[in-house]
Amino acid sequence: MLGRTLLITLAAVLLASSPLEAGNYGNQGGNYGKPPRQPVRALTVYVAPTPVEAEDTLYMREEEKLARDVYLAMNDAWGLVPFSNVAASEQKHMDAMVKLLLKYQLADPAAGNAIGEFTDPVLRDLYERLVDRGLKAPDEALLVGGLIEEVDMIDIQSAIEASTKEDIDAVYESLMCGSRNHLRAFATAYTALTGKAYTAQLLPQAAVEAILAGVSERCGRR
Repeated sequence: MLGRTLLITLAAVLLASSPLEAGNYGNQGGNYGKPPRQPVRALTVYVAPTPVEAEDTLYMREEEKLARDVYLAMNDAWGLVPFSNVAASEQKHMDAMVKLLLKYQLADPAAGNAIGEFTDPVLRDLYERLVDRGLKAPDEALLVGGLIEEVDMIDIQSAIEASTKEDIDAVYESLMCGSRNHLRAFATAYTALTGKAYTAQLLPQAAVEAILAGVSERCGRR
């Protein structure tokens, strides 16, 4: 992941307690009625992300946008089935990352950026190169999709290994699951179009074969 200087603001979360109401003395029988016991609110302590966690979260937000934006461009160019469906899935991934940014009080690097616009100059350049390649031919577009998903899986795994927080890990695991499904979709479409088997572009070939041998997964919490 790319190095960045981050300003992390700590937030104090106060425990709000509800005072018990006074019981009522019944005139008939003299019974003292206590109100139902109120559930005790758990104190949630804000733990700031480590610099690496913050950096990875910011990067992943824009990397998911990169995938969505490229797929939208490829769908406009070729109209192949996987692109519109996967682009919609990438939008959900982007939304999941926004929730983490809000929770950990990190400024959204994608805020206000139109399709093809990125705060990270590396991602901006990568977007242009991927779109240029994908516009050459429909089979190249499908290979671009596969490449993006392989890159995503490598970066997500790196982010998981650096994370110390369960909520961040849960989002990353959902993204990883989605990338496996997306790779299957692009590989299937590539084979249907060309008659050729999809081969690994960055991941080990054995890892890609294992993913493609699997069935579509249900990702995230239902």
